[in-house]
Amino acid sequence: MTARFIFLSLICATGLMAQNGPSGPPPATQTVSPNPALMVEGIPAIPAAIAQQADRYTQVRSAGFLDWDPSRREMLISTRFADVPQVHRVVMPGGARTQLTFFPDRVAGARYEPTEGKNFIFSKDIGGGEWFQYYRYDGDSGDMTLLTDGKSRNVDAVFANHSGRFAYSSTRRTGQDTDLWVMDASDPKTDHMLLQLEGGGWQPLDWSPDDKQLLIHQEVSANESYLWLVDVASGEKKLLTPKGQEQVAYGESKFSKDGKGFYTTTDRDSEFQRLTYFDLATLQPKYLATDIKWDVDTFDLSYDGRTIAFVTNEDGTSVIRLLDTASGRQKPGPRLPLGVVGRVVWHRNNRDVAFSLSSARSPLDAYSFDAQTGKVDRWTRSETGGLNPETFVTPELIHWKSFDGKTISGFLYKPPAKFSGKRPVIIDIHGGPEGQFQPTFIGRNNYYIDELGVAILFPNVRGSSGYGKTFLKLDNGVHREDTYKDIGTLIDWIKQNPDLDANSIMVTGGSYGGHMTWAIATNYENEICCQLPVVGPTNLVTFLEHTEPYRRDLRRVEYGDERDSKMREYLERIAPMNNVDKITKPTFVVAGQNDPRVPVSESEQMVAKLRGRGVPLWFLVAKDEGHGFSKKKNQDFQFYATIMFVKQYLLKQSVESAAAQ
Repeated sequence: MTARFIFLSLICATGLMAQNGPSGPPPATQTVSPNPALMVEGIPAIPAAIAQQADRYTQVRSAGFLDWDPSRREMLISTRFADVPQVHRVVMPGGARTQLTFFPDRVAGARYEPTEGKNFIFSKDIGGGEWFQYYRYDGDSGDMTLLTDGKSRNVDAVFANHSGRFAYSSTRRTGQDTDLWVMDASDPKTDHMLLQLEGGGWQPLDWSPDDKQLLIHQEVSANESYLWLVDVASGEKKLLTPKGQEQVAYGESKFSKDGKGFYTTTDRDSEFQRLTYFDLATLQPKYLATDIKWDVDTFDLSYDGRTIAFVTNEDGTSVIRLLDTASGRQKPGPRLPLGVVGRVVWHRNNRDVAFSLSSARSPLDAYSFDAQTGKVDRWTRSETGGLNPETFVTPELIHWKSFDGKTISGFLYKPPAKFSGKRPVIIDIHGGPEGQFQPTFIGRNNYYIDELGVAILFPNVRGSSGYGKTFLKLDNGVHREDTYKDIGTLIDWIKQNPDLDANSIMVTGGSYGGHMTWAIATNYENEICCQLPVVGPTNLVTFLEHTEPYRRDLRRVEYGDERDSKMREYLERIAPMNNVDKITKPTFVVAGQNDPRVPVSESEQMVAKLRGRGVPLWFLVAKDEGHGFSKKKNQDFQFYATIMFVKQYLLKQSVESAAAQ
């Protein structure tokens, strides 16, 4: 999972404007009511004044690039006009966003059929359960046709080059294994399983230029993966990257345009993911752009095969470069502000390269650049709720020494100068664990910084990606507690910082960051004021036993195999759920009822143990959400509740004074 999700972001009450009317602040008796999908326990009534004060921060939008039209210089993007992101068309830079899909649940992605510019397929689940289905959108009629079975998990669609066929992975056969399937998007009856596979880590990556072969990826862990070549006619597969003496990971992969080899990213013979070419005849690697000592996050090959656009992750920030495939020479890409780039995608005109960009002062938006001139076009300009984005804080990259001398880094967002004295701190830990916080736009979190004067610190503890494969493995198995200690030493760093108040620290995070929040609550409770875990595992044994089967083996490599008696004993010993007696500070727990990754039972079992212990306990569950809240109405209520929690337990304000400020 990406570490770019900021789980403090929470949302607004429906009908609030109708209640308040246009005549000014509401009476103090008015409150924000949760919508029917939310189950609330222990959360006091939220004064409507809090929602009114924070409303602008909930109106921020974002827009991500999805795909180029194959025949016109137009693109599909994802943005939200109502409650959840949907597919929109934009026909020119800065043009209007025309909404094409209208569902109560978010649409996860869309890709044009390569032969025409009017039809595309898109992916959607229900209620955050991540049982994604593919649909076909008919550009003439606007009709949408379900293509997959409506029950299994179907992901990673890749279109062939010369037809409407696409390959994808599906759990349809067992619910656990991700087999390879192929279908013609124009006719769901052509759907068939091409290759039966074992395990949940398989995905198609690219079709050969003649559409006779497929590159597929097999992920065993974040540090170990393999590439295979599949014959589309026979379904036979051949291993391209045999196992060696050390674990090797491969990333995105694409055939060369002559079909004689393929490009990929890999940490083979390196700490970092390097751009690499493999000749299919010899299967020997040729490393490209070897002067760059950072991960190549993503790349794309132009349709004429002459140029690769690639993105490097340099201490958390993104740089785009171009590489001439014939000479191997590099040239710089567009000049961009300090921020984070999503995937890069060439248009068929071999000139325009699309990408998405987010920075501390700009929400995610869709862009393109001209590969010949470097000129950048901004296709969308997302709203910031009337707030001036130039006033948002740019983060500071920090470093500290952990218990064993390892250098750990993170990004610190400090409040503006209008707030004097030492500032309270929120430590927000990313998910993954193999994720990385990067200095993107932090949305609603700007409220805590700009309006409450709270500093937010986003650490990249050991096990985070982006710092080499050795660093990535430092938290595996019996080393799990070492990553908890990284936060312990961060707290020590805060104590030495004259701008920060070490007596006012709150810890939060989502997914694995939620687990880390629980772990810090049981290991460093005397050092913090309160904690807010979001969709976090409370016992890695019960988590591994109940996460969806297609994910389980991948997670066992990271956390340890709970079926091994010694590992199980270790995981039970360090489990926050088995150390609940150490939790004495106010706790706000957030979960999604349909979460396939971290089942809601992980939060429920901890809440059951905390009840009646005299610890202030707030519990929020959304019946129509999964791994984090995606619906604006749910996010808003969570946001308003979090503001009240921060004011009461981090800033030590009463409910009445919190509402008045």
